[in-house]
Amino acid sequence: MDAVTDAEFETSVLKSDKPVLVDFWAEWCGPCRQVSPILDELAGEHGEKVTFLKMNVDENPVTPASYRVTGIPTINVYSGGEVVKTIVGARPKAVLLKELAEFI
Repeated sequence: MDAVTDAEFETSVLKSDKPVLVDFWAEWCGPCRQVSPILDELAGEHGEKVTFLKMNVDENPVTPASYRVTGIPTINVYSGGEVVKTIVGARPKAVLLKELAEFI
């Protein structure tokens, strides 16, 4: 999955013509490391319908703060510049597929 920064967020996410899933994570976060390979798999399987990006909250504090991301991992799906889905915490692949079914 590609990384997105505070500086690129508006262009890469908010102005995207297709839904964008952003995984807010940090190096020190154990549950983030559990979710990362699952999201990589989903990106490989569904990347034509949804853009998958990740944002390191330690390196990019502005965007997570503006979306009130207080726990990680947080997965936000953006469509038309708005948050249309939020998932907080690690989930197994089957659960993520169910929760993201309307987008992928």
